[in-house]
Amino acid sequence: MDVEVTRGVLELLHSQAALAAPEECCGLLLGVRGEGGERIDAIRPAANLAATPRVRFEIDPMVLFAAHKAARAGGPQVVGYYHSHPTGKPAPSVTDCEHSTGDCRIWAIVAEGVVAFWRDRAEGFEPVRCREV
Repeated sequence: MDVEVTRGVLELLHSQAALAAPEECCGLLLGVRGEGGERIDAIRPAANLAATPRVRFEIDPMVLFAAHKAARAGGPQVVGYYHSHPTGKPAPSVTDCEHSTGDCRIWAIVAEGVVAFWRDRAEGFEPVRCREV
């Protein structure tokens, strides 16, 4: 199933990656999750709390908690997560796969001037087509 993404979100993902380089940027993908699929309308940048932010990312848990609280109050839902690979490929790394939860959320990975989307499944990541809206 495709994921719909606004042009503004794609531009923000590229700019977040550029601003954070040579470290990894990270944050949340916000929008709508439903039976008809997902639509990403916004991002919420988060501090990268990883001990080695040039090669790993760790989203600030307070940002995640606040986003889930806002969603319960009627705000946008947490559709997934994003991060960059400043010196890697726009695909899940070995480390990403080790930290996969299989929660079926979308991961956006920014690298090499590309934003690639992946679904976190129990059996591993699978590519997701992006449809710009």
